[in-house]
Amino acid sequence: MSLRSGNFLDTEEVATLRTALEQDKTLEDNYYTRDDGEGNQAKMANWNHPVDDITGMIGRSDKAAGTMEKLLGGEVYQYHAKVVMKEPFTGGAFVWHQDYGDWYHYGNLFPNMATVWIAVDRADRTNGCLQILLGSHQAGRLEHVKVGEQAGADPERVELLAKTCPLTYVQLDPGDALIFHCNLVHRSDQNHSQNRRWAYLVCYNRASNDPVYKHHYPNYTPLIKVPNSRIKECDTKTSTEGKFFFKDPLTSRPSKIRCKTIVPTIKLFCSRQQAHPVVREKHAIIYTMGSE
Repeated sequence: MSLRSGNFLDTEEVATLRTALEQDKTLEDNYYTRDDGEGNQAKMANWNHPVDDITGMIGRSDKAAGTMEKLLGGEVYQYHAKVVMKEPFTGGAFVWHQDYGDWYHYGNLFPNMATVWIAVDRADRTNGCLQILLGSHQAGRLEHVKVGEQAGADPERVELLAKTCPLTYVQLDPGDALIFHCNLVHRSDQNHSQNRRWAYLVCYNRASNDPVYKHHYPNYTPLIKVPNSRIKECDTKTSTEGKFFFKDPLTSRPSKIRCKTIVPTIKLFCSRQQAHPVVREKHAIIYTMGSE
């Protein structure tokens, strides 16, 4: 099997996205860094809501949001989006972790959450591509501890999982994408190369999994899906109106103000009828994406 996709964004779409991100001064104003525990800084910019610019059109598109609804088994909304910026020679590592290791603490009762990870630049072993433990989502949520300024999964449990779950380097060309479940254990190395490694991530939550705590991540906010054609048709390359940027979520813990009471239903595995190719190994919820 291969975790490389086939042009989730085509050449024109990823070029437009790359240019928009490079020209977006708000990213420079709103990025933050975290010590990776190895001497470098992990750098990223996060925001909550999809708007009518190119990033929002991608996040609201049928091939992103529509596919995610099929995989998570119901209506979804954007939990947040981010640009992860690994600069040449200085780009920091991310320790072994699960996204739900954090998101659980923000009032998401169930792991009905996943991420679309889109390569803006070539991602390979030289510049710190994703590494995953294939099938590790089946272990459930692991305990996390502080590593540098990051939250890392229990090292002993990760070591044990690595004996069973194959370590896979996810090498992607620009425009390729990977969708992965929030309990997948993953990491990436520092960038010691001369090549930048930027990625655009859209994280989704199922609508029925509305967080029970108020926090900087949004509660359920209806997502208006758009056809894939809107990505190319989008005239607004960048916009900050309504995005709501936030910095360093580890510094802010959930309040005890509860939101509306919900009784979400859980569906761990999606229908076999998918809109895009699906890679299944040991029932891993790991997806490669192809263009339509």
